Amino acid sequence: MPKSTVTTPAETRKLPLCRSIAFMFAGTALISLFVVPWYGIQYGYSKGAWVLFGLFWLLNGISITTGYHRLWSHRSFKAHPLLRWFLAIWGAQALQNDIMTWVSRHRNHHKFVDDNDKDPYSAGRGFWFSHLGWMLRDYPSGDLDFSNIPDLKRDPVVAWQARWYWPLTAFMNIGLPIILGLLLGDLWGVILLAGVFRLFISHHMTFCINSLAHAWGKQTYTEDNSARDNWVVALLTWGEGYHNFHHIFQNDYRNGIRWWQFDLTKWFINLCSYVGLVSDLRRVPRFRILRARLAMEFKRAQLKVQETQLGQGWKAIVEQEYQQFKKTISEWQELQAGRANEVGEKLRGRWQKTAFHTRVKELEYRLKMQRRRLALISVGLLK
Repeated sequence: MPKSTVTTPAETRKLPLCRSIAFMFAGTALISLFVVPWYGIQYGYSKGAWVLFGLFWLLNGISITTGYHRLWSHRSFKAHPLLRWFLAIWGAQALQNDIMTWVSRHRNHHKFVDDNDKDPYSAGRGFWFSHLGWMLRDYPSGDLDFSNIPDLKRDPVVAWQARWYWPLTAFMNIGLPIILGLLLGDLWGVILLAGVFRLFISHHMTFCINSLAHAWGKQTYTEDNSARDNWVVALLTWGEGYHNFHHIFQNDYRNGIRWWQFDLTKWFINLCSYVGLVSDLRRVPRFRILRARLAMEFKRAQLKVQETQLGQGWKAIVEQEYQQFKKTISEWQELQAGRANEVGEKLRGRWQKTAFHTRVKELEYRLKMQRRRLALISVGLLK
């Protein structure tokens, strides 16, 4: 077998520290934890400073989750040029690198998730590494390879942001707070709250996706990777916390698919779609989502049967339901193959389309009812 290229602790000490990055993270942390509260107690903050803090935090977060992530990384929808410029400019204020660099590493993360050799912020290398440590040294797993972003190289907005990224970032993080602070008559208040503290909060909430969302929560749809679904993380990250769903269905513009799941990014995209700034929203078919969820529930039920001393009756029930599940999946696959043949022969009349969608709904309902039965079976297995 080839020798692993994972950086060991001993090798880590040999890698030079990225001093500018370390200084930035240490500086924003120290100022946020000590100077910000001291200044607030000593002098107080104006309402305008607090409003700008919240506004900048919201715009930074939504630009990263909507633009950097769901638009440019996963192409889950198409955006009007006005929205693209908006997301590129406010995304630069988040100080998480330019779009090209961010997207290239993120696509590698999805392609090689949990591979310590190739995943830039692999959770397999520990919480600290996936949260912040991967940026502090030039690890081989984080080497840039722009061959995975040919689509972005043709994007004029992305190219413009990459060219002017550092002047733009300097203006958005230093120049803009100074200008607004002077206009409000609260220069240091705006700099500390809307500048430094906002950046500290924005950074670490985003980094929770790489760390917390791979360590804490439920693996609802797949156990093939470490990603978790967690509503608390979703609240902190504008909806990105339903991460197990995202890793199996990464091209869906949604992360929280239920109406009650907090996904501010999804709602923002829907709003933009309503006013004509977004089109071609990509959604995973409901049947595929139900299939993945039910497959995980069967896996856990079968494991429970093996681990506990249960009668043959329970084992037979679980096996019977599983065979029914496989039959439903087989029928759905046959239906999809039949539709593909119809498309190929250009036989797509109103009747054929109606019959197809009716049959899909029937199969979806069958899986939904089977989930309810399996939930009752699981209660019996726990007794």
